[in-house]
Amino acid sequence: PLGTAGPLSLIGASDLNDTFLVSNGDVLTTLDIRDLLTFHRESGAIATIATHERSVHIDLGVIQTNGDHTIKGYIEKPDIDYLVSMGLYVFEPRVLAYVPYGEYLDFPDLVKKMIAAGERVSAYPFSGYWQDLGRPDDYEQANIDFEQMRSDFLPED
Repeated sequence: PLGTAGPLSLIGASDLNDTFLVSNGDVLTTLDIRDLLTFHRESGAIATIATHERSVHIDLGVIQTNGDHTIKGYIEKPDIDYLVSMGLYVFEPRVLAYVPYGEYLDFPDLVKKMIAAGERVSAYPFSGYWQDLGRPDDYEQANIDFEQMRSDFLPED
């Protein structure tokens, strides 16, 4: 009932004095948290989101038009690259001021609130292994990947 970010309101602001990490529970990655924390501290941001590049292939020609329906561009079967959130966030304690107690709030809305208030929010680019486990097919693939790459996930194992 509180969304993805709303539960942060249950942390007492006076109980938190240091940078903290929040992670979705359905993520498998080889990201080194130490590198993420170092990047965050050096950025001076109130928040840092770990990001991963994704690409979507469009199977058709994409038409670009202006307001009077005149074609201004035509791209045949493009690949569109974009950054996605990996579900790993580093926050400074003052982020909690943007999370109203007991109210529904998702992470995208929290980020938008901070940006609108003039806060710096950074994106940490990560190109290593990352898999969201929210869909059955992705979960199944992650299990296969984990077994094949066990030493990458558990280097001390």
